[in-house]
Amino acid sequence: MGIFSIFKGKNNKPDGVVTPPESRLRGEPSRLILDGDAERARQREIARATAAKIDAIESAMADDIFNTPEPAWGSGPRRARGAKNQEDDGDTLPMLELATTELLSDNSLLDTPVFAQTAPVIEEIAIMFANDQMVVAEQMLQESLRDVGRTDRTVWWMLFDLYQVMGRQDDFDNVAIDYASQFETSPPTWAPPTPIGVEESSFAGVTPTEVFAGVLDGQVAPRLARLLTLSDENHVLRLEFGRITDVTPEGCQLMLDALTTLRKRERELIVAGATELSDLVRSTITIGQRNASEAPWLLLLALLQLLNREKDFEEMAMDYCVTFEVSPPSFETPQNVATTSTITAPTRTECFMLPNVINSGANALFDAIDAYAEQAPTLLIDCSRLARVDYGAASAMLNRLRPIAAEKKIEFRDMNHLVAALFKLLSYAEVARMFPHKY
Repeated sequence: MGIFSIFKGKNNKPDGVVTPPESRLRGEPSRLILDGDAERARQREIARATAAKIDAIESAMADDIFNTPEPAWGSGPRRARGAKNQEDDGDTLPMLELATTELLSDNSLLDTPVFAQTAPVIEEIAIMFANDQMVVAEQMLQESLRDVGRTDRTVWWMLFDLYQVMGRQDDFDNVAIDYASQFETSPPTWAPPTPIGVEESSFAGVTPTEVFAGVLDGQVAPRLARLLTLSDENHVLRLEFGRITDVTPEGCQLMLDALTTLRKRERELIVAGATELSDLVRSTITIGQRNASEAPWLLLLALLQLLNREKDFEEMAMDYCVTFEVSPPSFETPQNVATTSTITAPTRTECFMLPNVINSGANALFDAIDAYAEQAPTLLIDCSRLARVDYGAASAMLNRLRPIAAEKKIEFRDMNHLVAALFKLLSYAEVARMFPHKY
């Protein structure tokens, strides 16, 4: 039950990550596309042309319907009539060049709120899932891949999320191969879901958040000490790394020590920007440079393990072994960790984390949100562990949020695409901005 295994033995479980052969990613057609080179080429040209048209249409829609002076979040939905929070009050971040939800190109875009319109089949699927009809939702999604899914990636993202919620990694990986072939992009990677059977005991409430920015060096020590102090009374913590611009060996060692302490305390972590930090640390190390510090290497391996990127971890572990001539660390599937690519909070703030499942009769949860709203200048709702919301509960929560939205901004962050589709259907865009996670 730890975040890393760098101080533990080898995990002998079989490899659960299915890595598609390079030929499937770059040359072999999807099983969902008609056979034949000529037909495949024609389909790809049609898909590219359609994607370009949709891109242009969405750009126009963003300007006409979701115009907002806050470029950091893309084009936002209209707020409820009479809302007092039209201007940016400084409680959300300025523009950050971080990868967020992919739309219709392989280039990562800035975080963009979801649109209010959806295809009818997407709305039907969202309702089926909200009512816990997962088998029906899966069948509808699989059928939609062959028509709506040729130009709209939403149904793919919803199917990925469905398999994540159901814990079906093999099915997830199979669809990921088709997705990579059809859209000629890197496939999504599996992330461990919340264990089945712990929905009732999953945490919900205010989560302390620490945002690290600038250079990760020796001066980070006081902030890490504060983080460890917070862990004394908080079982769940959120760490955001996406604003770090450079690292030093000393800073890497301090961060590694702090994460190791949190692991020993069995604290649950929501980690944002781990990919960005791992890329930054990787750029500072050189294979074969034996007189360099080991700290950046060990921090990089820890981050790759947090991200559950076993293949990358094993490759980097071998490079570490070659460089320092020591036995490499072993990979162990991360526990009590959720990772995301989005940045949601200014320095030293708090988010409100939603539980794994919200069913009817969630008045205690809604009361807790009301209490959070009384002291928070902006409501940052963390959905990184939210798997499903019952239809009736979603309607009840919307009614509780309407009075709050007249006074303050509300943002739902890191939503899965099934929940996002339901919220769009119920007109949550009138009271809040919604940001689904990236695939």
